[in-house]
Amino acid sequence: MKPTLIASRFGTAAVALSALAMLVPACASADGVAKSSSVKNQAVVPPMKSAPMKGNGSGVAVQYRVDGTPAVGTPVRIVLSFGGVTDPAGAALRLTTEGGLQMDAAASATATLPAGQTTTVSVDVVPSAEGIAYLHVFTTQNGATSATSIPVQVGKVPATLPAAADMKQDAGGNKIRSTQVK
Repeated sequence: MKPTLIASRFGTAAVALSALAMLVPACASADGVAKSSSVKNQAVVPPMKSAPMKGNGSGVAVQYRVDGTPAVGTPVRIVLSFGGVTDPAGAALRLTTEGGLQMDAAASATATLPAGQTTTVSVDVVPSAEGIAYLHVFTTQNGATSATSIPVQVGKVPATLPAAADMKQDAGGNKIRSTQVK
């Protein structure tokens, strides 16, 4: 085959593919929107949120999402993703709850995250009251520990901030709310 013949055949294939691409919208419904039953039935999965990292922390990157709408007495799944584990021994993971949130009895509150890979963990929690509750995630690597608090909002978001008595001010003038870690 001559090189021009090869280019000609590829050119013909490209023309055929572009013609096919122009036909696909013709298969759409009368309102111009393509319909697909498999797409309609799939639930939209919210994106993962990245937890902030401190420079002097464990170095483990934590991402999370809350699947579903939290309701009193109903289990809700929290999906956690961990990356950045560089210690050959792995990193330690510990989970605790606060504010009327209970972990599923079958869930383990501790685990070891392997080095060099991203690990995904799902935790089912059950809120016992309306308001905001937290799943606390502690990661330890190379002797340094980081804490991430994942908020689980049950019911309506309050229109006002917590009472001033609950808030403290740090040396930089930032308002903070301290919580006891178990």
